[in-house]
Amino acid sequence: MSRPSSGDDRLIRRTALRMGIQSALVVAVAVALLCGVAVLVVLSSQHKQQEDLLTTTLARVDDVNDPPAGMWLVMQRGSHRAATPGMPPGLPYEPDLAATATDGMTRVAEEVRAGPHEYAVLTQWRDDYVVQAILDLRSAHQERDRLLRDLMITSLGGLVLAGVVGVWLGRRAVTPLAEALAIQRRFVADAGHELRTPLTLLSTRAQLLRRRARQGGDPVALSSDADDLVQDAAQLTEILEDLLLAADPRQEVPRQPVDLAELVRQAVAAAEPAAAEHGVALVVDSEPIQVSGYEAGLRRAVNALLDNGIRHARATLRVVVGPLGRQARVDFVDDGPGLDPAIMPTMFRRFASGPAEQAPGQRRRYGLGLSLVSDIAARHGGSVSARNADGGGAILRLLLPR
Repeated sequence: MSRPSSGDDRLIRRTALRMGIQSALVVAVAVALLCGVAVLVVLSSQHKQQEDLLTTTLARVDDVNDPPAGMWLVMQRGSHRAATPGMPPGLPYEPDLAATATDGMTRVAEEVRAGPHEYAVLTQWRDDYVVQAILDLRSAHQERDRLLRDLMITSLGGLVLAGVVGVWLGRRAVTPLAEALAIQRRFVADAGHELRTPLTLLSTRAQLLRRRARQGGDPVALSSDADDLVQDAAQLTEILEDLLLAADPRQEVPRQPVDLAELVRQAVAAAEPAAAEHGVALVVDSEPIQVSGYEAGLRRAVNALLDNGIRHARATLRVVVGPLGRQARVDFVDDGPGLDPAIMPTMFRRFASGPAEQAPGQRRRYGLGLSLVSDIAARHGGSVSARNADGGGAILRLLLPR
């Protein structure tokens, strides 16, 4: 599976964070509505219980001495008044006593403040006297405050959990899309790089063929050049198909026996015109050896290593094919300036940069070629490495299981 780039990974994190925040906001709205409904239900239930308790108490009252806990009673006939001992300062509630004594109407005062506390008051006319029941609301308020505190703690925990789950789910949802985008970008970059060299070789052969045809060249030689041109076009098609297969991790390509020595000889022959333009001689030293793999992919790897060697060699690029224990090796030995040790750990990474050049602010980039060789080698269960030769120049080695 192709992994997202660092830029794509940042996009995934931002998107997942936004989804987490949105999930938390949705949960916050839902929790706020549910909490509001819960509080209203609890308050309504409390008011109903308080009213029922006051009504029941007044229906059974015959004196003021033994009211339920948290309640006080007042009985007033004319100017005579009896009250439960220990009544809080500021009570009874005189406005309702006076009004009920005047018109005989029952009055309910749900929230009466006396001192620092609130009370529920029910006042009724009984035969020839007024009776008032006073209920302390502190326990009800404590229950309400405890409910609000518990709801707040639970809501905050739910918001945090919703945010975390939203981020997690968002990342799971976005990651496949980012991986698909990374595969697409990688295919475009790989195709642009891999097709450049074959197209250059194809163009060079076509130009040579056209020049010889205009000069009235030998028909047999022209026919041979045309055959080579057709073969290069077929190889170009194979490379494109291999790129498409490599870009889709779901595709399984059956491996086939590949004559590695013959493949290298064909690749070297195709690279002769490009090497000649650079003034580089190609020398092949090979012995028959077979590997199991994808011919188009191996051809891409060999072409990339040839192109790298031609660009860095001064006069000669030597290609050696042969066994190395249980593996097959292909060495590309150039007589160029060699490799800077500082770039060796990263030269097979995509778009790796080497140390700064002499010009300030410039860094040498190594593009895709060698990283693609590393990918192809890994697909075949092999590896690629680089080192400096003892007598100067560089050696790039491709190892494949035999």
